[in-house]
Amino acid sequence: MDKLQKRYGLLTAICMVVGIVIGSGVFFKAQTILQKTGGNMPLGILAWIIGGVIMLTCLLAFSVMAQKFEKVNGIVDYAEACVGSKYAYYVGWFLTIIYYPCLTSVLSWLSARYTLVFITSIAPDFPLLGLGAAAGAETVLGPECMSLAMFYMCCAYAVNALSPKLAGKLQVSTTIIKLIPLFLMAIVGIVVGIANGTLANNFNTLADVGTTSTSPLFASVCATAFAYEGWIIATSINAELKDAKKNLPRALVIGAIIIIATYIFYYVGVAGGATNQELIDSGATVAFINVFGNVLGNILNLFIAISCIGTMNGLMLGCVRGLYSIAVRGRGPAPHVFSQIDKETNMPHNSAIVGLLLCGFWGLYFFVLLMIEKSFLLKHLEKSRVLSHIYLIFLVMLFSAKYWMLLFINASETEIIHNAVLFILANSGFYIALVFVNAVRFTIQGAGFSGLAILAGVMEMIARAIIGVIMVPYLGFASVCFASPLAWIMADCFLIPAYCHVIRKLKQRRAQGVPNM
Repeated sequence: MDKLQKRYGLLTAICMVVGIVIGSGVFFKAQTILQKTGGNMPLGILAWIIGGVIMLTCLLAFSVMAQKFEKVNGIVDYAEACVGSKYAYYVGWFLTIIYYPCLTSVLSWLSARYTLVFITSIAPDFPLLGLGAAAGAETVLGPECMSLAMFYMCCAYAVNALSPKLAGKLQVSTTIIKLIPLFLMAIVGIVVGIANGTLANNFNTLADVGTTSTSPLFASVCATAFAYEGWIIATSINAELKDAKKNLPRALVIGAIIIIATYIFYYVGVAGGATNQELIDSGATVAFINVFGNVLGNILNLFIAISCIGTMNGLMLGCVRGLYSIAVRGRGPAPHVFSQIDKETNMPHNSAIVGLLLCGFWGLYFFVLLMIEKSFLLKHLEKSRVLSHIYLIFLVMLFSAKYWMLLFINASETEIIHNAVLFILANSGFYIALVFVNAVRFTIQGAGFSGLAILAGVMEMIARAIIGVIMVPYLGFASVCFASPLAWIMADCFLIPAYCHVIRKLKQRRAQGVPNM
């Protein structure tokens, strides 16, 4: 079996780390952080630093492993070395089926969305079909947006699967391009803010944000968490990185330092271009417009689109190698097929095709989910996105549960597969009851009635005891499958009246002027 060639250098690895982590979110995080801190700029900077230190700590742990282990796929390699081959097998499937393709499909949609936002900003009369939704929604749900998202997805696949060196160059280019507006805003914004006094004013005054968290620093650090996520995908190219045991740890550390510095200086830069209140109300776009004018303010959407494309390219780079990292270990379906390396491109094409199909599946899932949320039926039943996920999860499991089981159970174990499928369908069909258990119980507990929340747990235990003592002797494993659904339903039968009781109590307290506990 041929091996993947050493084709990437230190610069590509650094751009993988920086390019995947810095996506579209950085352009809008200043608004979120200020909202969480109540317009407190120094506290926001501290949140960015703490989030960066957490990332750097995790990253240093992985850099130590990168110095010792080098096989096929960094994450799977480290899982195998530290925990075992079975755990690495499950990690590989999680990355292949969910993590890589799910994020890739979302980033392709974001790339398409901001491309259309840029086009419509410079050409307001540009025709978009839309779906009869509110103004501007056509750039989110319109057929042009979804078609362009699929086009971007296929282009990313073609570049990564057919020309991996070009994919590396694309990653370097998009990373440099996305850093240009960030550094421009950081440098020019700080200079302008110092000159006109806006920066000093923002550091010394708070803004009106209404209700704030009781722990603004903690809430702000949580808000930075996703902005620092994604660097671990860069380890997926360790088998193709020249002198990986030296260059990968260097890339991780250098990339992390660049990311942290970029976030902090950009955050300070936008504070020099607009007041805290303007940033909270209108986001970072107003800072770009104040500093550079309307032209660059509109072009910002183009930079955001390029930023998303760069992140999507890095994700696809990991996506096309997902199944290969499992097959090369002799595990999974048809390992001799998915571990094959093409002689011309030196890429696992069979694995790459599966990666593209999974991205298409998640893209379709995402599109159907958005469509369901806009449907007439759901508007009258429930506006929450949770229901949309529940309906789709059950439909997916209804037709594919057996095939999911074959990933972990030998096909000859027909009885075990049958029981596992029955268990999954029985539980996924009643997830709606579980949603109410969690939502209503946590609401009651948050309102200060923790005793009622505990009693709901007691009701669940009673239901499970009934199943175990009475039903199992007569119905066997089938009753076990419905133990959790029955427990959820029994808890709901207690929680819903309890919720009504809590609401009445809270209304009485408000009428009497008694503060809530």
